[in-house]
Amino acid sequence: MVQELFNRTRFCLNEHLPFVLYRKPNTHELIGIFQDSDEVHTVVDYSETGFVFAPFDADVDAIYIKRDAVLKSDFTPENNTLKPIESSVLLNVDGKEGYIRLVKKALSYIEKGTFDKVVLSRKVHVELTDTYHHIFQRLLTTYPEAFCYYWHHPKIGTWMGATPEILIKTSGTQFTTMSLAGTQSIEEGQAPSWSYKELNEQQVVTDYIVDVLKENVQALKVLERESVRAGQLWHLRTELTGVIAPSKFGAVLKALHPTPAVCGNPLQNAKRFILYNESYKRSFYTGFLGELNLQEEMPRNRNRKNQENSAYKSIRKSSELYVNLRCMQLVQDKANIYVGGGITKDSDPEREWEETAYKSKTMLRILNNK
Repeated sequence: MVQELFNRTRFCLNEHLPFVLYRKPNTHELIGIFQDSDEVHTVVDYSETGFVFAPFDADVDAIYIKRDAVLKSDFTPENNTLKPIESSVLLNVDGKEGYIRLVKKALSYIEKGTFDKVVLSRKVHVELTDTYHHIFQRLLTTYPEAFCYYWHHPKIGTWMGATPEILIKTSGTQFTTMSLAGTQSIEEGQAPSWSYKELNEQQVVTDYIVDVLKENVQALKVLERESVRAGQLWHLRTELTGVIAPSKFGAVLKALHPTPAVCGNPLQNAKRFILYNESYKRSFYTGFLGELNLQEEMPRNRNRKNQENSAYKSIRKSSELYVNLRCMQLVQDKANIYVGGGITKDSDPEREWEETAYKSKTMLRILNNK
């Protein structure tokens, strides 16, 4: 059945048709959504149904792929035999001077009080030595705890990624979201030790989410902050739960995206700096993607001792959307890997460069496996 999924994607590539393959974190089910035409469907108010792919800039239309056909299959990961990335790849300094100059400019704006934090990013260009399908299978095998996807639209482009961050997950009116910030490499057997800068950066994101959600949700609850592992990296995460007010799902999404974790604070000042000063357009990097308004069946009777009404089920809409981090755009025989980091008054330009270099490992170790 897995082979059928990959055969269908090859057919779609040859026939110039949109599709997406994806697997949710810590599951074995690979899902394929296929659209029967090359039409570009844009989101109007987030009442649509399908697989949504939204860019960083919320003023640009989000795209969704219609569920004309859906295929599912168990995916059994192969033995992970990825070779370590050679140091010469990791120490590639292309773009280093420009990125450090950009960080220094951002620090001058922080000193003037324009913003407290801005998230700056860059692209890493890599030659491909393997097929898209083999790359995606390695991605699935290497990052079982991430949301892994392979998205293609002939009129938009081709993207892959393995992101650890949920933007929002809903079931009916119930929702979960999170703030995720801070990055450390994993030292086996050692717990992460977080600096004041990292703790403060993550708290700013949490406080922002609480503030922007309060008008559109009810019973908002902030859970305890924790360290979570994503591949070879540690992150700081705080989950938030609650109930979405009637007809407010679209408003909640617009309030959540983008968050300070991918943009900065104050949001509009940071976004303006990014759009005018980063040397490229982010496109879908730091946007969001995933299942939008799919139907799920819920049993009405939760009491196992009373089976009288067990056959009756209610239908709810569910969405599961992820921030598009740890991703790359595939263009013929090349890949553009996207990486970034949060800049505050305590940032050191050289160290910020090194952090983006380390983050690039997520995709580099998938691509450089020869």
